[in-house]
Order: sequence, then structure tokens, then C-alpha cells
Amino acid sequence: MALEFTTSYIEDVLSLLRYYKRLAERAIEQVTDEQLFATIDKEANSIAVIVKHMAGNMRSRWTDFLTTDGEKPDRDRDSEFIDPPATREDLMAMWEDGWSRVFSAIEPLTEADLGLTVTIRGEAHSVMQAINRQLAHYPHHVGQIVLLAKHFACDHWQSLSVPRSKSAEFNRRVAAGELSQR
Repeated sequence: MALEFTTSYIEDVLSLLRYYKRLAERAIEQVTDEQLFATIDKEANSIAVIVKHMAGNMRSRWTDFLTTDGEKPDRDRDSEFIDPPATREDLMAMWEDGWSRVFSAIEPLTEADLGLTVTIRGEAHSVMQAINRQLAHYPHHVGQIVLLAKHFACDHWQSLSVPRSKSAEFNRRVAAGELSQR
């Protein structure tokens, strides 16, 4: 994805969120169904559990974003860390539903909306603060997904950014306009 110069906070946020969504998807595509549900130890979450948690968070935070508390009363956060959907298809449908809520809530916003007040767990946030909170949260979990996928894919891993020992070639290709820096 090519970096586009912008002074619009909303455009930049949407671009970053789309980037992190796709980064996780590219990592998930590299693991088998079995690996999607595997854990590396008894305290670790599987990729599937992380996806379920992110989707639950997205449903809660972005449904009726401007008018209701971002922590919905029917959210059972603890249940997000057990029993993910049994199939890749069901898991990815949950993922898409979550991201659809994110984009549906942010896309219609204007720069003037950034100063409005929303609540999360009863605590007031500006719209910008609420977005920033999630912009920190989601990449944290995307990093976990990428790390686990890279671990499981191992010798079959295809780099999602600059491959090891390939910085000079990558920089040459970026300069030639063949690749994006993001």
C-alpha cells in the first residue's frame, strides 16, 4: 500500500487500520487450519482466540459508536478468550464483521467530529482519543498474530515487509517506484 500524503486525521486512520487488517490477513493466510487454533503454551492465545477477541472488541466499541458506551452491556470479554469458532470460514466471517463495524463507524466522520465526546466503560473520551485507543490496541494484537503465524509457518513464511538481508534491494525497488514503503 503506497503512502499517500494527507493532513486528514480520518483518512490517515482509515489507511492505517486497513493496512493492519490486511497485514493480519496475509499472516493468517500462511498458516494451516490446525495452526490457526494451536497455542504455543498453556498461557498463550491461539491466532483464532486473538481474532475472536479483536472481533468482540470491535463489535462493542464501534456499534452505535457516537451514541452508546463503547463497552456494551452484553459483551462478555472473558468468553472472547475461549472457544473460538470451529472453522476458518466462521472465524474470518467474525473478523470481517468486526472490521466492517470499524470502517462503518469511522468513514462517515468528519474532522469536526473528532472533538465530540464518547464513553468507554463510562469514561469520557474525545472521538479522536477513542480512535487512538483502538489504533494502539489492534496493531498490538496484529503483531501477536504475525508472530504466531511466522512461528507456525517457519520455513514456508513469506515476509510481510522487508525480508531479512534484502534491505538494499527493497530500497532500490521503492526508489524505482516498484514497491510501497508501507
